[in-house]
Amino acid sequence: MTAHPPRKPDWLKVRFPAGPNYVRIDRLHREQGLHSVCRSAACPNQGECWEQGTATFMILGNHCTRDCRFCNVAHATPLDVDPQEALKIADAIAELGLRHAVITSVTRDDLEDGGASHFTAVTRAIHERCPECRVELLIPDLQGNEQALQTILAANPEILGHNLETVPRLYQIARSGAGYQRSLDLLTAAHRIAPGIRTKSGLMLGMGETIEEILDVMQDLSRTGCAMLTLGQYLQPTRDHLPIDRYVEPAEFEQLRQSGLELGFEHVEAGPLVRSSYHAAEQFDGDHDDES
Repeated sequence: MTAHPPRKPDWLKVRFPAGPNYVRIDRLHREQGLHSVCRSAACPNQGECWEQGTATFMILGNHCTRDCRFCNVAHATPLDVDPQEALKIADAIAELGLRHAVITSVTRDDLEDGGASHFTAVTRAIHERCPECRVELLIPDLQGNEQALQTILAANPEILGHNLETVPRLYQIARSGAGYQRSLDLLTAAHRIAPGIRTKSGLMLGMGETIEEILDVMQDLSRTGCAMLTLGQYLQPTRDHLPIDRYVEPAEFEQLRQSGLELGFEHVEAGPLVRSSYHAAEQFDGDHDDES
């Protein structure tokens, strides 16, 4: 990998709006003691999404038990689980009037079920408090615990997401605590256990993978029954994180999007600034499938 990537291209330079909706969401997070992956993971779309009135809530604290070299979420001793968090999130979603809520978490290998029971509580609280709101979960690998996965699926989220993040060859470098096959198996099991729940996964490009490796991963994902795919540009959070190998051009993302649709994915969101929850509601509705 190159130690000094080329200068950040213009297509990655974004304006950071901070209008009234941004202020509302920021206030709710602070008042309720909630965490957002938008902020913890230094997402480049935070300003845009928050100003549009959408946010991704991060449950189970903001300290992760793993230390992935691409991720900006802090690796530290986990916080105690907040028994009131499910109700706080449901109340926040109700106040914001969201129609599509995305819930993710830090990885909690310290918990016997990996946090599955907490995901379940949050999903049910949202459905009860806001029956018109869809719930999209982005879960960790649960260390391959299928019983924990069944617990989550029993709460009937509309979408169950789990990101592969990168190609198998780079797992030891970027995701040393994870396993490529374990993640594929989780998605396969989710589709088998609850075929009515759409599954979703995502990759970050620019870590040193080849196009052929990306296409191989996309084929592997399609075999699991995965319905939705996101492809975005990896951005190095700090100098201590994995360096950027290259910036993938928008035209290449579009080619990969077309390849994904040809493989049978219901929806592929691909672009330099795409993240798992970017345009999440539109992804569910399929509003962008015919865009060029």
